[in-house]
Amino acid sequence: MEHRFDVRAEARGVFNKEIEALQKTREALGDDFENLVELVLNCRGKVILSGMGKPGHIGSKIAASLASLGTPAFFMHPAEAMHGDLGMVTKEDVVILMSYSGESEEVTRLMPVLQEIGCVTVAITGKPNSTLARECMYHVFFPEFEEACYMHLAPTSSTTSLLVLGDALALVVSRAKNYTKENFGRNHPAGA
Repeated sequence: MEHRFDVRAEARGVFNKEIEALQKTREALGDDFENLVELVLNCRGKVILSGMGKPGHIGSKIAASLASLGTPAFFMHPAEAMHGDLGMVTKEDVVILMSYSGESEEVTRLMPVLQEIGCVTVAITGKPNSTLARECMYHVFFPEFEEACYMHLAPTSSTTSLLVLGDALALVVSRAKNYTKENFGRNHPAGA
């Protein structure tokens, strides 16, 4: 099949934009990230992640990484939350809500109930003036970067940055808890 563009150059361009987004995200790590680490370390309940669409898929992976590395965590789908899953949230929990725009309706609709429950809420967003940023108690803001999608529409750079931010959170928290290889083995009885 013949293309009107250089396939390898196009692919390298995607890598370059996502690497640039990761570098910007790394350089932007500051007090907001340290606050998030402290909130997770001091959490007496569970860490609950929620997001819609692609950020939701990344949220599932972040929750799995946290749990795997010694922090009780799970993903709560925002639509399912509105149909009963909010019953899993207690005031001892830290709820991390992810939306690059900060305006995902399914996510922002959770805020009144979460506020009523009294749990800690954290927004991870790229828009400091968004509804999610205004409604949450704590925030982690992404710097401005370009999505790698040639149409600038599909979440690409933003989800890669969210994934790596989540890995950093899980690993820094685990290290701060002095989580050991023995602990890891206990959580992975079927692993090699």
